Amino acid sequence: MDLQGKGFFTWRIPSCEHGDPQKIASLAVEAGLTHMVLKVADGSGIYNGNWGDTKDYTTPLIMELRNKGIKVYGWHYLYGNEPNSESTVAVRRIRQFNLDGYVLDVEKEYKQAGKKMAARRFMDQIRSAYPALPIALSSYRYPSLHPQVPWKEFLEHCTVIMPQVYWMKAHNPAEQLVKCVREFQRITPSRPILPTGAAFTEFGWKPTTDEVLEFLRTAKELNLSGANFWEWSSARGGSVPGVWEVIRDFAWGGAPAPQEICERFIAALNSHDTSEVLKLYNNTAVHISATRSMQGLENLRSWYADLFNTLLPEATFKLSGYSGTGNSRHLSWTATSSRGRVNNGSDTFGLIAGKINYHYSFFNVQPLPATPS
Repeated sequence: MDLQGKGFFTWRIPSCEHGDPQKIASLAVEAGLTHMVLKVADGSGIYNGNWGDTKDYTTPLIMELRNKGIKVYGWHYLYGNEPNSESTVAVRRIRQFNLDGYVLDVEKEYKQAGKKMAARRFMDQIRSAYPALPIALSSYRYPSLHPQVPWKEFLEHCTVIMPQVYWMKAHNPAEQLVKCVREFQRITPSRPILPTGAAFTEFGWKPTTDEVLEFLRTAKELNLSGANFWEWSSARGGSVPGVWEVIRDFAWGGAPAPQEICERFIAALNSHDTSEVLKLYNNTAVHISATRSMQGLENLRSWYADLFNTLLPEATFKLSGYSGTGNSRHLSWTATSSRGRVNNGSDTFGLIAGKINYHYSFFNVQPLPATPS
């Protein structure tokens, strides 16, 4: 399960900390969030963070979250009337933001007759473009009450379920979460469950702080990998007093703390897995070394395969230090392998949306001292 820990959905970014991306990102770190879920599309149209507003609120926020080491998922409300157009905009937004994952919001429109084919068509096209991307289905908490939803058609291609466990008009979050998890564990195909709890008010109902804490504790007791909440502006805007603080102060043990990109780069090198390293780069990233320059993920894949298999096989990489803020980083590193040693590793990153877009690398491999015979 790639996603762990606490996360929050956003809807109208200008209503979140007055649209200040730096403040949102800083508060996300303070609250121990590992991921954020931002709306990026609605049906066949793109969504930039606010209804009827042409200003792009999404890109600056993604950049700030990525700079803080927080994963960014996009969410997309689906109607199923034009699945080809909806999948086209989904692929476009995933590529534009290099998203860590994508969340499909499927509700009443997909309970209409004939929507199974729409679900298949949408999922086939998005998986054709992104076969390995984490994709979550966000929908009703009790599938037994909504048999019209094409659960199988979506879940065959999804990697996680994000049921909307909103205990509206009631005050029993633990009971509802347990029932939700049991139902989804019986469904075919079964997928890991990361529920979304209530942090909003509606028609006079609102969750209490004790209920939110009960929801979080129950999710932990059920061994779920994490939990989300809907929605940031409500939790922070004062309409549900104390709820933000409860979520902020709840320690989700085992959730990885957000890392600086320099630390994530060294960790990826130590995995000796080119796919893990490439997750840190934008699709059109440029890499320059003393001997050659290249662009694009496939060229980078070849370069790192050569690094891991030929230049520094089975190497252990260590971060000596790093500096820089915003979209620029410089790091120094060392490495030891069976083929030789690096004492002078020196790299510079230029970042866009929190991922490497420009990478200059310099190092020399020194042969290991001869072993006395």
